[in-house]
Amino acid sequence: MIERILVAAVVLLAAFTARAGSEVPFPADWKGWTAVDTPLTGIGALPGCEADVSALPPIYQETVETYCAVRPEGPGAVAVLVEPGSVEKYRTRSGGFADGSRMVLHLKDLGLLFVTGYNGGKAGYGVFKEDGTDVTDANPDGILGPNTCRVCHSGYSAFCVDGQCGAVQ
Repeated sequence: MIERILVAAVVLLAAFTARAGSEVPFPADWKGWTAVDTPLTGIGALPGCEADVSALPPIYQETVETYCAVRPEGPGAVAVLVEPGSVEKYRTRSGGFADGSRMVLHLKDLGLLFVTGYNGGKAGYGVFKEDGTDVTDANPDGILGPNTCRVCHSGYSAFCVDGQCGAVQ
């Protein structure tokens, strides 16, 4: 347990000191974006780190593992926000999002925004504090790095389409 706490502390320290690895712009107007109901928001929070998630689909297991590395007691309450002009594309899961930041997974208890955006039709990722501070790991493969996001967002085709993971309930 102490080892896990130390690892998480080192990860957080590295995440908050090695910045500016975001591939997408901070969505300054995120508070005005549309909150959507998804299976994830329906439960209100990601499971805590002590939860047995072995019966859940692999994408949820990996998600919990990733976010528990950021906060040992678990990521807590969540919201999914969609840029208002992109809501219909989100609802239909049709892809083809316009360039710019389009979706946010808001980890409320952590005050972090996990942002999915697009550039030339390709999904990109970034992690920001609510005030816009870029805390995306400068190492793309770090725990808060864009490639870590990309692995889940592109590796689970049953759940993710064109960088969008989740669907409206």
